[in-house]
Amino acid sequence: MGSMETTSEQSGKLSRDLEQRIRLALRDLRYGTVTLVVQDGKVIQLDKNEKIRIQ
Repeated sequence: MGSMETTSEQSGKLSRDLEQRIRLALRDLRYGTVTLVVQDGKVIQLDKNEKIRIQ
């Protein structure tokens, strides 16, 4: 079996993954919102709502 990761290593990986997902959600967003849903101190959901402006 592979080595077990410590909690801080797991948190670091989750943080990097979350940061990348947030950046991807924001990258092409012109108008709208990105919402993080937090439960028990952990991000459990990322919502991206994009608005299209009609001029």
